[in-house]
This record gives sequence, C-alpha cells and structure tokens, in this order.
Amino acid sequence: MVEHILIGIVSVLVLSIGSQWLAWRFRIPSILLLLVVGFLAGPVLHLLEPSSLQGDWLFAFVSLAIGLILFEGGLSLRLKDLREVGRAVLHLITIGVLVTWVLVALAAHFVLGFNPSLSILLGALLTVTGPTVITPLLRHVRPSGRVGAVAKWEGITIDPVGAILAVLVLEAIRLIAEGGGGSGDFRSALGHAFEGLLLEVFISVGVSISATFVMVMVLRRRVVPDYLQNSFVLMVLVSTFAIANHLQDEAGLLTATLMGIIMGNQRYVPVRHIIEFKENLSVLLIGSLFILLSARLELSDLRYIDANSFLFLGLLILVVRPAAVLLSSLGTTLTFREQAFLAWLAPRGIVAAAVAALFSFRLEEIFPGQVRGLVPIVFFVIVGTVAVYGLTIAPVARWLGLAQPNPQGVLFVGAHRWARRLAQVLRERGFPVLLIDTNQHNVAEAEEAGLPARHADALSEAVIDQLDLGGLGRMLAVTPNDVVNSLVALHFIDVFGRNEVYQLAARPESRRMRDSDLPMHLRGRPLFGAKTTYTTIQQRFEKGHEVQAFEITDKRTYQTLRETYGEHLIPLFTIGSDGTLGIVSEVDRLTLKSGDTLLALVPPEPPAEPPDEGTGEEG
Repeated sequence: MVEHILIGIVSVLVLSIGSQWLAWRFRIPSILLLLVVGFLAGPVLHLLEPSSLQGDWLFAFVSLAIGLILFEGGLSLRLKDLREVGRAVLHLITIGVLVTWVLVALAAHFVLGFNPSLSILLGALLTVTGPTVITPLLRHVRPSGRVGAVAKWEGITIDPVGAILAVLVLEAIRLIAEGGGGSGDFRSALGHAFEGLLLEVFISVGVSISATFVMVMVLRRRVVPDYLQNSFVLMVLVSTFAIANHLQDEAGLLTATLMGIIMGNQRYVPVRHIIEFKENLSVLLIGSLFILLSARLELSDLRYIDANSFLFLGLLILVVRPAAVLLSSLGTTLTFREQAFLAWLAPRGIVAAAVAALFSFRLEEIFPGQVRGLVPIVFFVIVGTVAVYGLTIAPVARWLGLAQPNPQGVLFVGAHRWARRLAQVLRERGFPVLLIDTNQHNVAEAEEAGLPARHADALSEAVIDQLDLGGLGRMLAVTPNDVVNSLVALHFIDVFGRNEVYQLAARPESRRMRDSDLPMHLRGRPLFGAKTTYTTIQQRFEKGHEVQAFEITDKRTYQTLRETYGEHLIPLFTIGSDGTLGIVSEVDRLTLKSGDTLLALVPPEPPAEPPDEGTGEEG
C-alpha cells in the first residue's frame, strides 16, 4: 500500500515537470499538455487510479495549492499600475463578473440543458480566468501600453472573486435543497449569501493585513535567519490561509491574494528571494494540480462532450466575453483596440478546474444525474479557451496594433554611462528603449536624462512579468559583470528568441574558457563583435570617442570606413533604408548597401585623412 502511494506521488511529480518541459521545448501551452497527460495517466493507462484520487484530502490540498499560487500572483501586482487602470480592473471584476455569470448561466440552461441551480453554479465557476494561463500569454504577446497591466490585474484578482461567488452559490443551492425549494427558502438563501459575502471580505481583509504586518515586522527585525525566511513566509501563509478558511468557507483564497499584494508593495523588507521561491513552488503546484484533477476523469465522461458543448464554448468566446468587456468598459478610458484585445482574452485555468471538481463531489446527493457533467464541461472549456486564445491572441494583438510583428525596440540590461549614451542615440532616432539596472544611481541618472529606466534585477523571473516590453524586440546584456551578462542572455532567450539576445564578449581576465568554447544554447549572440568587451567600450568613451552616424553611399562604403578608422571603428547598430534596426554582431560579415546608416563608435577625428565624403554626422 505504501509503495503504491509512493509510486503515485512520484508519477505525479514526473508527469508534471516532464509535461511542462515538453511544452516549453515545443512551444505549446503547458496547460493543454498537462490536461492530456493527466487524462492519459488516469482513466486511459491507469498509472493513476481515478478511484484513489477522491476524498477530502485531495480537495484540501487543491485549495491550499491554489492559495499559494494566488499569493505568488499577488506578489507581482503593483498598486501604482492602478492609477491608470484601476477603474477598468474594478469594472471587470464587478460588472464583468456579473455579466459573465448571468450569460453563462443562461447558455448552460438553454444550450447544455442544465437545471437552473447547476446553470447558475456553472456561470459562477466560469467567471474566473487566472494567472496560470493569462501570464504566459501576456509574456508571449508583450502587448504595448496599459492593456497588459489590465489583463494581469484582472487575471489574478478575479480568481478569488469568482471562487467566493461560486462558494456562495453552492451554499445557497444546499440551503434551498434542504428547505424544500420554497420562495421563503430562496429569500433565506439569498440573505445567507449576502451575509457570507460581507463576512468573506471582512475576514479576508482583516486577517491578511494582520498576518502580513506580523510577517514584515519579523523579517525586518531579522528575528528569522536568511536561510529560514522563505520557509517562515510559507508557514505564515498556510497558517493564515487555514485560519481564514476556518472562520469562513473559502475565505483563504482572497486572504492569500491580498497578502501577496500587500507583501509585494511594501518597502520595508526585500521580497525578491520570496518571489523566486514561490515561483518555483508554483510551477510544481500548477503542474501537479492539473495532472491530479484531469486524472480523476473517467472515460465515460466523454459522453458529455457533444455538439451542444461546442456551441456553448463558441458562445463563451464570441458573445459572453465581448459583452462583459463592453459593459465593463463604460466609464473607463479604455480605447476600442484595448477593449477588443481584452474581449479576446479569457482562458480558464486551474481555479475553475479545482472548484468544479470540489463542487461535483459535494453536490452528488442533491443532483446525482446532472452533476456528473459539470467537471467534463469545465475541463472542455479550459482546453477550448486555452487552445483558441493561445493560438490566436498574438496575431489579434498585432492586427489591433497593440503588438508589433517585428518590434524594433531595445532592452538594455545595464544603465551605466555609455549604455545610457547608446540608448539615447537610438531613442533620438525613434526606436523604443528601456534600461534596467540593480544600481539605483544609474537608474536615476537615466531617468534624469529622459530615458525609460527601471530599478530591477534582470535575473528575477518576476521581472519579465513586471516590465512593459511592448515595442521591444531585442535584449543587450551590457553590464560590467561578464557572468551576469551570460546569465541574463540565457534568462531572456525565451522572451525574445535566441537570435535577438546579445551579450558583450567576456574580458580576458574574467574568462575561464573562451566564448567559442561555450555551446550556442548557453550564450547570447556576440554584441558589437566577438572581441568587443565592456572594458573596450569603456576605455573608448573615456578617450572621448563618440557615437556617429554614417550614411552609406556608393562612394562611402563600410569598407572605406574601416580603411579610414582602422581598429578605432566599432560598429554598433545599422538602420536599413526601410527604417529597421540591426544589431552588429559579426563585424567581418557586416554588409551594408547604399541608403543604409551605420551607427559606430569612433574618435572625434579620424586617425588619417578621411575620404572626400567626410566621416558622417554625430548621432
């Protein structure tokens, strides 16, 4: 028996991580693969027995895991974003939830044939989207402007709202069923639900503020050593979650989300190490949850997926979501394009799956016939929405002008003096730039020069979600630390693609091996040539070298410039006649045609008499 349980636990972990790796490797939504693998491992191959994946222990684990995921999501939310998008987010998680609830309930009743009670419950379940599906899509699309912040805030905050709504509906259904279903029972259930909502909010706010205050004070006074801090935060979180749930059913989800938001926005203790720990934990939990929940399905559940199910899915995508966004946008400053983008982004995720599984177990006695179809329909909606939105959101964003098919902007990792100068030259020529640095002084200097800059650690997983990467298509690692440059290049390959990630060559004194000895997949492309190091450019700037722009003509070619400046010429960027920006990587293979422009670092005056065409103009 013990051996059987051990094999089951190991199988879940192996399938979870293996599926997510395969999804990353082949660039497909991980949720789709997790659901398919879980279904195959459960009812098809019986690696995991569906009959053993039942009971209160599973749902307690699922509820706690979702709380941890929502806490991690809350850590990434920034309250300053609400200054611009707060009204839109508030409307989406109130008006939008109400519209979605009503329309989904009507569709469930008239299309799927569910009874009114189950239809209302399904409507509440499908109001949620969730960070487990929204965040990867936003990272892939990188929409410009504020619409990404709106989608991220909605995806994280709507989960506890939808879960609480579903819990209140469930309690109302049970009260009505126990009382016989009279009008008096309905009024009593409605009053009970309203009372439960008030208690839910009151308890969640009070408990989350108190627990986070204690957590911050303990960490600030260094009562807990560094190596125990992540474990301490985890202990406080799960304890607070359990207390909130004990005081009010499912209040733990809202409590965990609020704790994450408060913790992520306070400035008394650093949370970067906490974020990294929770990110790793969330990856494990998300995968395990999808494997466990999909393995609980039975082959016989497939009979609930028919033509009406596809019609129901189509209504969710083409009618319900656009109507919810349209009505939620009234009174906000969202443009039509932003509304259209949000109207095409509502994939369902782990919260819908988990709560549906939990509720089907609790409603077996009340609706023994129809409740069996609840979980298969929810899983079908998850698969359908993730597939549709995952495959189409990028071209839709480009069609709306909220994402560029070939973004020309540059992300500089490093905001020191010469990095600021390069960014300034590009910005003056109309290319978007963003600088990030862990040195607050460098960031302040960049902002004072009018350059967009952020104080952030480029190696943190959270930074990718926190930065607005709209319009940026390549990354340059230009820090003074060669090891950091290599790690940053690896970190951003999944964001920009291998061909658009560049790093400076390692300085001889810091090289343990030559750059050429490193496998291609472990480094970025050479930046400004295979021999150009941080020290090379730093010394040139100290000697007074400048970034100049040279327009290539039939007489002034790249070859003549090399003859004029010799080794003093460092090609940096090219601007094609069509306005596209190129990063110089291989100096010897650089080809330029008439009408192109070369941005290069050169001395103020050529070392030898230049050709009659001159040396160009300063950028």
